[in-house]
Amino acid sequence: MGESKRRKEALGEDYGKESRILPWLPFTKTQASQFVAITTKGAWIGIGLMVTAWFTVRFIGPAFGWWEVY
Repeated sequence: MGESKRRKEALGEDYGKESRILPWLPFTKTQASQFVAITTKGAWIGIGLMVTAWFTVRFIGPAFGWWEVY
């Protein structure tokens, strides 16, 4: 009997399913890594938008006379 057959008998219905992060948490390890990737990308997009807004308000706005810089 091969190792895979023993593992299949030992795991039963759970054979071939992805493992969870924690047994009581309904998220798999793949879903967790996708969540981290998406939130990291979103954070960088937010940082870029914040820098763009700051640059606009700080430098471009006063150049057009929208705000006075003291």
